[in-house]
Amino acid sequence: MTKRLIGATALMMAAAGPALAHTGVGSVEGLSHGLMHPLTGLDHVLAMVAVGLWAGLVGGKARIAYPVAFVGTMVLAGLWAMAGGQLPGVEIGIAASVVILGLAIALNLSPPLAAGTLACGLFAIFHGFAHGAELPENASGASYAIGFVIATALLHGVGLLLAGQLAARAPVLARVAGGGLVLAGMAILAG
Repeated sequence: MTKRLIGATALMMAAAGPALAHTGVGSVEGLSHGLMHPLTGLDHVLAMVAVGLWAGLVGGKARIAYPVAFVGTMVLAGLWAMAGGQLPGVEIGIAASVVILGLAIALNLSPPLAAGTLACGLFAIFHGFAHGAELPENASGASYAIGFVIATALLHGVGLLLAGQLAARAPVLARVAGGGLVLAGMAILAG
């Protein structure tokens, strides 16, 4: 399933380039900035890979529900930020999401589907708001959002792939990775 998700995402990225090339610089700039924003912040990368990792380790419907809840809520929060909304404590919320996701992985938590999905959606509020608040001045908001959605989905896919490898070959390493996420999140909070 994850290979199909990654393949579909890559196909969408390839198809999007030529279509956006004729709509103006703002669209191309928006897409490229949107693609890069989640990839250039360690806090975003860790949290988004952690969502996929946790979803994959929990398994079942969580493999789809957690990433979909994250991406869907992230888009709404990003649009809210682009519209001038306010959200205090964004950086703290982002770092806390890394800590909490790390704990969930380290402790091998497998909550009811609704609870895990809700948690992922709540974390996405902070990440989405941060993405939307950093929309470049001359960029297309729609293209920018498409970019950060694609990058986020790819990072979730990386986490899902890691979960598949770790669950099958070295389940203890998944818990160690969770502990590493906790430490990284605490370092981000302290910084």
